[in-house]
Amino acid sequence: MNKLLKLIYALLAGFMLAGFSNCHSDAQQQALSHLAFAPNNDQLKLPAGFHAVVVAAHIGAARHIVVRDNGDIYVALRAPHQGHAIACLRDQNGDGKADIIEYFGPNTRGDGIGIYKGYLYFGADTAVMRFRLIEGQLLPDPHAEIIARFPIQHEHETKTFTFDNQGYMYVNVGAPSNACQYEDRQKGSPGQNPCPLLDHHAGIWRFRADVPDQTEEQGGMRYATGLRNCVALDWNPVNHQLYAAMNGRDQLYQLYPQYYNAQQGAELPAEEFLLIRQGGNYGWPYTYYDPFQKKRIIAPEYGGDGKKAAPANQYDPPIMAFPGHWAPLGLLFYTGSQFPSSYKYGAFIAFHGSWNRAPLPQAGFKVVFVPFKNGSRLPTGNYTVFADNFTQSPNNQSPVHRPVGLAQGPDGSLYITDDVGGSVWRIVYTGK
Repeated sequence: MNKLLKLIYALLAGFMLAGFSNCHSDAQQQALSHLAFAPNNDQLKLPAGFHAVVVAAHIGAARHIVVRDNGDIYVALRAPHQGHAIACLRDQNGDGKADIIEYFGPNTRGDGIGIYKGYLYFGADTAVMRFRLIEGQLLPDPHAEIIARFPIQHEHETKTFTFDNQGYMYVNVGAPSNACQYEDRQKGSPGQNPCPLLDHHAGIWRFRADVPDQTEEQGGMRYATGLRNCVALDWNPVNHQLYAAMNGRDQLYQLYPQYYNAQQGAELPAEEFLLIRQGGNYGWPYTYYDPFQKKRIIAPEYGGDGKKAAPANQYDPPIMAFPGHWAPLGLLFYTGSQFPSSYKYGAFIAFHGSWNRAPLPQAGFKVVFVPFKNGSRLPTGNYTVFADNFTQSPNNQSPVHRPVGLAQGPDGSLYITDDVGGSVWRIVYTGK
């Protein structure tokens, strides 16, 4: 009798679960049916079954983006728009397009943005601040609380950040230099050794996420060094590791034609995808990664000749190498279920595109996908192009769009921003 009852209960549970799954699927399909998909996906090239909604356009120099649990969208702006640095977007009728666009925050420029424990965090060039979110309201409380302050710099000054699951915030502090020469970007000027910029730049600093008025010296900790500029930064919530994609140095051919030809200057060095460990050293300015020789090379400012390998085991290697000068700016580990299961736990990387690949055509300007299995620390396959044709111009010479920020919506949609056209796209999978 007990066995029969257990069988009946199991069958009933199965029917209930199946019914719940069907209801959830129907609700999701109904939500998708209301979306106002862009004709021809707004000219973006996406994999089969994926479609784009233009959430908004011409909102300003849209950089990084975050989506609230209720679907509200917040975008950091590289230049103030209507006197504010944050665009706030709300879709009221469920078609995916922003019905309300309001501007908020300081009259400054910024780059980083995120939501953590009920606060909207914003990264200006010299500070990360936060604003308390208000239930039901699009705009946060206008009172700004400074969490971390940084020195003024005039190159690679953008402050992007991410949060772990233990109350820490990790902030990228780029190097205000190409290769730490005595005279920056000047032919014949040697590199400074040791490089004094490493004391306060070219690394990732860790702060408490809820402690006000921290600095690098007071409350902050240099988590990793030797990172020229890692605007693309994300905490992997599955394996609890920090990752970044670094913008490599420039002008190898222009400054050292005795070691590099024009094509090598266009293709070197690699843009490095990195697993960031506490205490790690990633080689800038003394080295760069050569994807053709598949090794770390001593930079010419420090005695290199394009072939001399860096000392073994002194610098952390990349976990993947991308073509030179693609300029990675956005990184997102995808944990949603809206996309096919092959995308779950993998990383999306947004490349802003090059300005210095001559004589080769300019390149990049795309979003790629890197597969990771659940919990894996390293990629489990090669990257593939996920979204392309942002420039919509011959040879990418006059880009119409340049991708920057990535965010995951509460339903698992992928959001992409663009700082040239000021667009925000929402990418969903319909299977059709």
